[in-house]
Amino acid sequence: MGRSPAENIKDGSNCHDTCDSYHRYKEDVAIMKRLGFKSYRFSLSWPRIVPEEGKVNPEGIAYYRSLIEELLRNGIEPLVTIYHWDLPLWAQKKGGWLSREIVSLFASYTEAVVSSLSNLVTYWIIMNEPQCFIMNGHMVGAHAPFMKHYLALDKLTANCLLAFHESAEIIRKKAKKTPKIGISMAAGCYLPESESERDIEAARRKSFYHKAGTMSNRWWGDPLILGKRVRAYLVYATPRRYLSKIKTKLDFIGINSYSPFEESYVPNNEPSEHTNSLGWKIDGRVLYWTLRFFYERYHLPLMVTENGLSLDEKDEVLDGEKVHDPRRIAFLKDYLHNVKRAVEDGIPVLGYQHWSLLDNFEWAEGYGPHFGLVRVDRETKNRTVKDSAYFYSEVIKSNGGNIE
Repeated sequence: MGRSPAENIKDGSNCHDTCDSYHRYKEDVAIMKRLGFKSYRFSLSWPRIVPEEGKVNPEGIAYYRSLIEELLRNGIEPLVTIYHWDLPLWAQKKGGWLSREIVSLFASYTEAVVSSLSNLVTYWIIMNEPQCFIMNGHMVGAHAPFMKHYLALDKLTANCLLAFHESAEIIRKKAKKTPKIGISMAAGCYLPESESERDIEAARRKSFYHKAGTMSNRWWGDPLILGKRVRAYLVYATPRRYLSKIKTKLDFIGINSYSPFEESYVPNNEPSEHTNSLGWKIDGRVLYWTLRFFYERYHLPLMVTENGLSLDEKDEVLDGEKVHDPRRIAFLKDYLHNVKRAVEDGIPVLGYQHWSLLDNFEWAEGYGPHFGLVRVDRETKNRTVKDSAYFYSEVIKSNGGNIE
C-alpha cells in the first residue's frame, strides 16, 4: 500500500480547512484595507472550479467573484494566480503533467475562469513556480504527487510550458478587460563577491548557467520568454520542435525570491539568526541582484510576487491582542531596501507582494512555518495582526519612505 497524504506532511496535518478564508474573506479584506494594501495576490483552486472533468462548479466561481468584488470595493487590485499546484485528482488520474492531454485540460480550465472573472481582473499570473510543482513534485518527490521521474523532465517541461502558452492565448483573445499576463518564478541569483564589474559579471553568468541558476532560472525563462532552447547536464534539453509553441508574450515576470542560490540545491543550514525557520539563508541582497539580472536578460517589467520570512512559534510572542515579531520587521527592512535600490536604479518594478498575509498551510511543511503578517489561531481561526503588519502598513503609506 502507498503512503497516506498525511505521511508526506511533516506535522501530519492536511489542507482541508487551512485559514478558512473561504468563509472569512470579508474579514481578511477588511484587514488589508486597514493596513492600506493596494493589491492582493491570491490563487484560484482548479479542483474547486472544475471538480469533475467538463463540469464547472458555479459555487466555486461565485466564491472567487465575491472575493474579487470585495477587493475592488475596498480599492485593492486583485492579482489572480490561475494555477498554484493543486491539480484535480481526476486530472492526475489521466496522467497529470506527464500527459500531453494536460494542455487541453488546462486550456479548458483557463477558459472557464476567463469567461467568468475577466470583466473584473486585469492581472493574471498563469502559473506559480513551475520549478516547484514540476521538479519537487515529479523529480525530487518532496511535493505532490511525490514522484521521482528523473528522466521525464523534458516531457514535463514541454507539457507545462505548452499549457502555459495556450492559457495565455486564451486570456489575450477572450478577456473582457485588457489583460496583463505574467508568471511567478521561483527565481534567485548567486550574489557577487563584491560590486566590481568582474564579480558582478561572474555572478550574473552563474545565475543563469550554473546549477540552480540553470534549472530555476534559464531552464524556464529562456524557452518561455526568448524562445531559446536550453540544455542541461548533458541529459536534459528543451524539445526543439515545441519552441515556437512555447514562446509566449508576457507583460511582466513575477519573482518569488527568499534566499540567494548556494552551491547545494538543498539548504543545509540549521535555523539560526541568519536563516529562517526552514534553514533558508537570509540576505536581502538577493532581491536587488535577482531583479537586476532578470531585467538585464529578459527586458520585461518585474513584480516581486513572493517574499517573506518563515518563523516558528518561539520567534513570535503572543501578548494578548498583539504579536511581537521583530525578526520579520528586520527582514522587511533589509529586503525592501534592496527592492528600493532596484527601483532607484531604473529597473521597472511593478510592486511587491509579501508572502503571506496569513499564517497558512505550507504544503509538505504543514502548519509549522509561520510566514504571515497576520497570526491565525489553528483552533479558532481568529486573526491577530502582528507588529510586522503595522510596520509594513507604514511602508505602503509612505511608499517606502520609511525604508532607508
